[in-house]
Amino acid sequence: MSPINRRLSSFRRKTTGYARSIESIFIRLERTLRLKSPLKFTTKRSIEAIIFLLLFIGFFWMLAYRMTLPHMLNTFMQTAYQLLMETVFYLMAVCVLMGAIGKLLVEFGVVRLLENILRPLMKPLYNLPGVAALGAVMTFLSDNPAIISLAHDKNFARYFKKYQLVSLTNFGTSFGMGLVVLAFMTGKGYGQGALVGLVGAFIGSIITTRLMQRFTLKAYPEMDAPVYDDNTSGDEQAISYKSEGSVFQRFLNSLLDGGKDGVGIGLAIIPGVLCISTIVMMLTFGPDTTTGVYTGAAYEGVPIITWLADKVNFVFHWLFGFESGALVSFPITALGAVGAALGLVPRFITEGIINSNAIAVFTAMGMCWSGYLSTHTAMLDSLGQRKLIGKAITAHTIGGLCAGIAAHWIYVLISLI
Repeated sequence: MSPINRRLSSFRRKTTGYARSIESIFIRLERTLRLKSPLKFTTKRSIEAIIFLLLFIGFFWMLAYRMTLPHMLNTFMQTAYQLLMETVFYLMAVCVLMGAIGKLLVEFGVVRLLENILRPLMKPLYNLPGVAALGAVMTFLSDNPAIISLAHDKNFARYFKKYQLVSLTNFGTSFGMGLVVLAFMTGKGYGQGALVGLVGAFIGSIITTRLMQRFTLKAYPEMDAPVYDDNTSGDEQAISYKSEGSVFQRFLNSLLDGGKDGVGIGLAIIPGVLCISTIVMMLTFGPDTTTGVYTGAAYEGVPIITWLADKVNFVFHWLFGFESGALVSFPITALGAVGAALGLVPRFITEGIINSNAIAVFTAMGMCWSGYLSTHTAMLDSLGQRKLIGKAITAHTIGGLCAGIAAHWIYVLISLI
């Protein structure tokens, strides 16, 4: 076996420190070119840098060619600034308030009450033990990683089989930042659409969790075994979030600690909103609507996404009820960060291209996907199951699409009543 083939075989068995997908490409290139020795690391990095620069410069040259360089740069910075001032701080305020409310619900037992109410639904709908309901409520009140902190709790994990425990990644993500999304949409005056979207997200969560379990068992039948095979059962009473002190002290601490957690979430969404939403907006909206020319103002751009989506908008209209191809930008952005996707909503409202049906679809897909492309890898890695990342992403992609479709058609049925 040649040195390159031996390296490819070894690479398949374990992940190196270098990015796996890029390294795999170079290994195949070396084998195709029949090189006698592998490329040096610095050579590969130089090739990667050249390709990146070509794509980077090409992307911004395309924008500058249509907008002119001064207008493009000004729009780029003005859009980020307007998003920060008009959307991010509003979202941060929502996160702080919802974080405080969520902490109060945890502290005074409301979360455990909801868990007991939802417990009977877990086995028939999700094929999960009843205690999993606690994870759904916790992620709904906070964010995706909350489910992983529970999964690492031995008293919690003892209720699960291995394939069920890894499916918590999909299950918990389906409800991530749910309270913030609902509050944001309701605050914009679309409460009915947001509630329909919640139902859609619920349907999507069932699909993605069941698919993940099916994919896992099909590939790894040995995971149909308890997480802790020591003949001991979990102690649900040991899973506690109650703090010490008087009722007033517990109330005050929960309020402040929850608000502080909300600040953390608010800060975490800033890069996504400013970087992702800015780029997406510049690829969604065109020049000034009144003059038809570029002025360098915020929210201008080259509407490539809109142009492409309009070509097949009959598909999106039938599946999601979208009246404009520009609305496709929301689910695309929600793949990476739901906070960034929420940053698009105010502009859609200003443009007059949004309605309650679109809000229902946005809520369902935003809540169900919750930026899973940026969290699934870390979540499964923390569970020691990196081999299941591809299956988790595939299952969640299908689940999110089903959530949006379900929200649209539920809204249509309600509108007919």
